[in-house]
Amino acid sequence: MATVWQRVSLVVLVVAVFCALCHGGLLERFKNKISGQKQAGSGGDVSVPEGAYGLTAAAGSPSDTQGHVRQTQINSPVIILPGDGGSPLEAMLDKPSVKFRHCPKKTTGWQHVWAGIEILVPAIVDCWVDNLRLVYDNVTRRTSNSPGVKTRVPGFGGTRSIEYLTSKPLPSSRYMADLVERLVSLGYQRGVSIRGAPYDFRKAQNEQHEYFVALKDLVEETYELNHHSSVTFIAHSLGCLYLLYFLQQQPQEWKDKYVASFIGLGGPWGGAVKPLKVVASGDDLGINIVSHSRMRDVLRTKPSIAVLFPSDQLWKQDEVLMSTADRTYTLGNLRQFFYDIRYPEGWEYYQDTRPIANSRQPPRVPMYCISGTGVDTPASYQYSNLGVPSGRPTVVMEDGDGTVNRRSLDACGWWGTQQNETVTSMVFPRAGHLKMIKDPVILDYIVSILFP
Repeated sequence: MATVWQRVSLVVLVVAVFCALCHGGLLERFKNKISGQKQAGSGGDVSVPEGAYGLTAAAGSPSDTQGHVRQTQINSPVIILPGDGGSPLEAMLDKPSVKFRHCPKKTTGWQHVWAGIEILVPAIVDCWVDNLRLVYDNVTRRTSNSPGVKTRVPGFGGTRSIEYLTSKPLPSSRYMADLVERLVSLGYQRGVSIRGAPYDFRKAQNEQHEYFVALKDLVEETYELNHHSSVTFIAHSLGCLYLLYFLQQQPQEWKDKYVASFIGLGGPWGGAVKPLKVVASGDDLGINIVSHSRMRDVLRTKPSIAVLFPSDQLWKQDEVLMSTADRTYTLGNLRQFFYDIRYPEGWEYYQDTRPIANSRQPPRVPMYCISGTGVDTPASYQYSNLGVPSGRPTVVMEDGDGTVNRRSLDACGWWGTQQNETVTSMVFPRAGHLKMIKDPVILDYIVSILFP
């Protein structure tokens, strides 16, 4: 969802302005950066092997273990799954051609492409979009990177890559840092008893077989590292849906042995309305100088966005989600919506992911569903123009956490009657979708689960 992306945009905007004012030559330095003259990864992330998620036991970064060799007795080690946009991405280029002359065809090594400053520089954003976009094959029904682009997710098994959203730990880019630091203060050890499981958030669950194999290995390894203690998962936003899918695939005997509980923060269990606006007219991530259309171009290629569309189990078929002066769009005419906005791949993504999004198979582990309430959340978008949606809409609001609608957050209750394992829902007033992961009251609640 867009909230994690908004925080990155604010951070990189500040950096961009500072660099432009103090140093000059901003465009040339960015060209050098993405041409491979500056190597990524200097922040200490462990890079996984190409095309793989590599386990990095006790080595998420040098700081993951140094100074924390002692470990207080804990009840359950923790594995964190971040939300949409909460995982880093690196790319290596060897492209047959480029769309724009100023875009590099080849890099000498892996470069950090998410999150980065490129989205704020007009001459560079076109290169960034082409490098980060996915290409859909409607025969195999799978996506791949743009030709000549390889990508990987660094830092799997450590926490550094999910504590901060940028490659260097800027205070304003803190993501999971508050949670990790709180647990470390209570005796947890980075890379041993608290670990991260970042993923390529562009793809939906049906394309993540390799990731889920690595996640299962990580769980078993963490169990062994911590004296055969079962693992507590903490997931945020899209990470909740990833984890739900993973648990649905595991045999009960495995879950009974290795999983203590599943703590979900801001889970979009039944989707949300906000993704419709993102694919229709784009999003500036809260920063006016970011191009709506350029962001739309890259976000449209993410199959994971289709998983986040509203569920017909929560929204009526005729409930208006978006309208223009002469058209209305509901779940009942979504195919027309995708074709009207010239995004036929969106309809294919939607069909591919509906069985996953609509599955109500219970996870069969103890669950704690944490959500916010009392925050205005988009319920529908109204565009004043004729024809397809364009420009900036008027937004009709309803209750939620600012990103996920209340009815979707409450859908965690589905499993309360479908499994013997406990399902506990806790709602916190004014806890926004992103703010909740650093809210002291919510952190206290998480600690109370880990230390009953």
